[in-house]
Amino acid sequence: MADAPMIRHQVQEYLDKLAGKLSAPGGGSAAALAAALGAASAQMVASFTVGNKKYAEVEEEVQGHLDAIDAIRREMARLVDEDVTAYGGVGEAYGMPRGTDEEKAARAAAIQEALKAAAAVPMQLAEQCAALVKHLPALLEKGNTNLVSDVGVAAKLTEAACECAWLNVEVNLAYLKDEEFISTARAETEAHLDKVREVSDDVWQGTVSVVTD
Repeated sequence: MADAPMIRHQVQEYLDKLAGKLSAPGGGSAAALAAALGAASAQMVASFTVGNKKYAEVEEEVQGHLDAIDAIRREMARLVDEDVTAYGGVGEAYGMPRGTDEEKAARAAAIQEALKAAAAVPMQLAEQCAALVKHLPALLEKGNTNLVSDVGVAAKLTEAACECAWLNVEVNLAYLKDEEFISTARAETEAHLDKVREVSDDVWQGTVSVVTD
C-alpha cells in the first residue's frame, strides 16, 4: 500500500522522515510546509477578526482576505507532496538504463523533463508566497490586534519559504539545457521573491513597531 500523503502525516512523523536517511521529503517539501504554516498564521488572524463586533466595519473586507488565504494555504499544502512526487521523478529518470545510444538519449531527455517538473514546484510555491503577502498589510492594519504578532510570523515564514523556493529552482536550473525555460523560470521566480521580500520586510517592521511601542 502506498504511503499516505506527507501533508496527512503527524508533525513528528513528518519531521522524522525529513530528518531521516530518505530521498524525500526534502528541502522543497519543507519549504512548502513552512509557507503553509505562514498562510495558516495569517488565516488565524483573519478568522479571529471576522465575527468580532469590534471589527464589524472591516468584516466584509477581512472575509475576502480570509477566503483568499484559505485557497492559498491549500495550494501550498498540496505542494508539500507535489515536491516529493517531482523529486521521485528525477530519481526515476536518472535510474533509466543507459546501455545503448538509444537508451542514453532517452535517459537524457527524461532527465531534462523531470528537472523541469521539479523546478516547476518551487516556482509555484514562490508564486503562492507572492499571492499570500498581498493580504498581510491589510491584516496588520485591520486585523484583530490581539494577534498582531501572528501577522509578523506569517510574513517571516513566507519570506523564508520563498527564499528556499528560489534556491530550489536554481538547483534544478543548474542541470537544464533549455535556455528559454531557464530564463523564464529565473525571471518569474526572482520577481516573486522581490515582491515577497519587499512586503514581508515592511510587514515585519510594522509588526515590531506595534509590539514594541
